[in-house]
Amino acid sequence: MTKPYLPKKTGKTVSLILGSGGARGLAHIGIIHWLEEQGYEIRFVSGSSMGALVGGVYAAGKLDEFVDWFKKLTNTDILGLADIAWDRSGLIKGDKLFETIKELIGDPNIEDLEIPFTAVATDIENEKEVWLQTGSLLKAIRASISLPMIFTPYQWHNMTLIDGGVLNPMPIAPTFGQNNDLTIAVDLGGKAIFDGPGTDENQEELDEDSWLNDVTGLFTSLKEHFLSKENSLKKTLEKSFNLDVYEVSNKAFDSMQNTIARQKLAAYPPDITIEIPRNACGMMEFTKVNEMIALGYRMAQETLGK
Repeated sequence: MTKPYLPKKTGKTVSLILGSGGARGLAHIGIIHWLEEQGYEIRFVSGSSMGALVGGVYAAGKLDEFVDWFKKLTNTDILGLADIAWDRSGLIKGDKLFETIKELIGDPNIEDLEIPFTAVATDIENEKEVWLQTGSLLKAIRASISLPMIFTPYQWHNMTLIDGGVLNPMPIAPTFGQNNDLTIAVDLGGKAIFDGPGTDENQEELDEDSWLNDVTGLFTSLKEHFLSKENSLKKTLEKSFNLDVYEVSNKAFDSMQNTIARQKLAAYPPDITIEIPRNACGMMEFTKVNEMIALGYRMAQETLGK
């Protein structure tokens, strides 16, 4: 079991900022592994969306259990965790997912964690970011990952909370009061990479096609999964489920949060930024856990190994 509260006695102390970016956030795991192996002592974590999920699990000392579970997930398993909501505020309620996560890590209060942790969410009614630093860890994570049109908003303390990446995909500000040696930020919207021949314009087209294929595959599978059990849902889906809307919405959200993240990094530059290429995988491509963990490990080595 990962025990972040029993670090090696040598190495620099770190405030770690884990950005949002869907499945690319699995790279956070590889970065944490590399930092631990090199003797860095992570003393504070702030995270937004997927960064809040990985960061919260790590702060709870359950990262190894989480990774073992995640690596075993198949597309069918993922579909089984998708409890469809029919209240028009989002596609997935998230109850099944978080009941499973609760079995893995429990549900400690944030203030009881050995590593101070902040999850960032967005108060959609008051148009402001919210720092969740006390209370249920699972509720804070659930609020932070409430991607619009995918997860339903989360009601907590009389607030309607949605994904932290809407207003702050790179939560640097929560680290300002920390007195650690290094502030390290992980940006999941880094420069796109392309190993094959072609122009930048061609790469943009490939990136978009790859992203659309990922999302199309996920939602087509969701539709088939539920229609096979309840043919009576077909009429409802045909009326209210427009796949193109979800594709465009998620692509727009990804572009928006990448732009905001760059602005945050420019305004409040951390000591070190580790960039994960924005086309490393699609936002919904959660079955690429091994590849993304390896990529995170490699990018940490390339950035900090020098």
